[in-house]
Order: sequence, then structure tokens, then C-alpha cells
Amino acid sequence: MLSFTIRRLLFAIPTLLVISFIIFALLDLSPGDPTSNLPLTIPAEVKEQIRISLGLGQPFHIRYLKWLQQFFVSEPLNIFEQLTGLSIGDTANRMRVISWQTRSPVVDLIVQRLPQTLWVVGLSYVVGILIAVPIGVISAYRQYSWFDQIGTFVSMIGFSVPTFFTGLVMIVIFSVHLGWLPSIYDTNLRVTDLASFWAQVKQMIMPVMVLALYNAAQISRFMRASMLDNLSQDYVRTARAKGLRERTVVLIHVLRNSLIPVVTVIALGIPNIFSGAIITEQIFRVNGLGQLLITGIQSADLPLVQTLTFIFAALIVIFNLVADLLYGILDPRIRYE
Repeated sequence: MLSFTIRRLLFAIPTLLVISFIIFALLDLSPGDPTSNLPLTIPAEVKEQIRISLGLGQPFHIRYLKWLQQFFVSEPLNIFEQLTGLSIGDTANRMRVISWQTRSPVVDLIVQRLPQTLWVVGLSYVVGILIAVPIGVISAYRQYSWFDQIGTFVSMIGFSVPTFFTGLVMIVIFSVHLGWLPSIYDTNLRVTDLASFWAQVKQMIMPVMVLALYNAAQISRFMRASMLDNLSQDYVRTARAKGLRERTVVLIHVLRNSLIPVVTVIALGIPNIFSGAIITEQIFRVNGLGQLLITGIQSADLPLVQTLTFIFAALIVIFNLVADLLYGILDPRIRYE
């Protein structure tokens, strides 16, 4: 497995380079100028100096290489300084990509927003998985029962109804009419005591459950279909004929093999933690990466949009590799030679 992992990592490097070039080229060709929102009273030569200071007067390949080196040079150098306490000088800072809108390093903006996304959107994905797997297993084992019918109906609603509609319905019910939960996520809230902890839990309930319902609806359908396919296999009848308990047959043999295709859905869905909750973050005013991307698009902040888009693409490549490695753990028949 180690040699397979190394080969895949070596193959991922040129893949990411090609992806980065396509993302940078497409967005660089899109209309957008950091001086377009400046007052009209500013002279044209001053606007041109601003463009040159941001590196827009350089050739395309130079700008691409400077944008790319933030992932491999400037940020690794900054991390090295933080871990070792050694100072490299201003070399790393000079190579950092600057946001047109805020004039701050792009990576610093992403790091500031990342905890909110992980807490809200990441927790919703975990909750969705914990809900979806048991529902899929029970629905398949008790096919056409009342539990299966209700689970199928709820899953269809959760997958068909868009999250912005579900979010608005929950705000109307639990915030406007009942007044139980806050409708806006307070990013500045700091947990210092029991009261602030309870306030944090209350403001996380609605965005977490909205996204958890959507994720659980999709994963539970895959889980159910995979379980039904494996329950009719010969090895299941053999295990039962050997006298194994039904719980052992279902939870050990069938569930383990059924998780193989579901792992792909779960692993490739993890990047959606960062990119797929853009609408939900807008509804509940969660100050995460999704809202940061929307802000960058609205303000034509190309360095910010390029960096976020490449990070989302890199996450898909990485978790695709993670899914392949998990196959070997779940199914001993799979060998990486």
C-alpha cells in the first residue's frame, strides 16, 4: 500500500499543477480590475501605479508562478518560522498573494474563516453520516416496512428540497414564531462560560441540521442500495448456514462490504464541507469560507477566488486518494500492487 500511495501522490502533483493552471488562466481572463471601484477623482496614472504594485503589469506566466508559489514556498516558510522560531526575514511575506479587496494575504483570510466552516459545516457532515448509516442499514434490512417507507419519504424530501428553502422554513418556525433559536450566526461569540456555550449550541442547531438533513438524505440512499445488493449475496447465506448470529452477519459481514461504495460518496463529499454550503452560510450569516468566496466573486477579487477554487479542487484530489486507501482496509481482497 505504501508504494501505491507514493505513486498516487506523485501522480497527484502534475494533476494539481494542470488544475491550478486552468483555474488561474480562466479567472485571469475574466473581467475584473482592482481599480474599477476606486473614486473617479483618482488620476489614471495613480490607478496604473496601483495595478503595477499588485503585480498586474507583469506577464501572465510570471503572475501565475508568483500565485502558485504561495502554496509551495511562502506559506511553508511561514509555517517553518512559526514552528522553529527562526526568522527568515521578509522573504516569505513578499511572496504572499494579496487580496485586492482587503489588501491582506489571501491565506490569512482563509485561515481566519476556516474555524467557522469546520465547526458548522463540518459538524453537519459528521451528524449527517451518523444519521444516514443506521437509517440505510435498517431500511435495507427491513425493506418495504413502515420504517423503510418513512425513511425513503424523508430522504426524498431532504435531497429534493434546496437548503435555502429548508433554512428559511426553520428560521420562520424556530426564530420568528417560536423564538427558540437565533436566526443569525454570531461569529464574534466566544465561549467562556456555560451561558456562552449554550448560546453557541443554540446558534449552531439550525445551520447544522439543515446541512445534516441534506447530506443524510443522499448518503442513506447509497447505504440502503448497497446493503440490499449485499444481503442477497452467497456469502450471506453461507454465514447464516454456519450458525452465525443475525446481528453478526449484518453488522460485520454485510455492513463492511456495503461501506465500500459508500466510502467514495462520503470521501468525495468532504470537500463540500468547504464549498457546498455557500448558500446555507449566506442564509444564516455564517462567516465561513463559503461567504468568503461569495464576497470575493462580488468584489471581483481574483486572487482570493483563484486560491479558494484551487483549494477546493485539491481537496477533491486528496480525498479521492483517501477513498482508494480505505477500500483496502474495508475489503481485504483488494491489494495494491
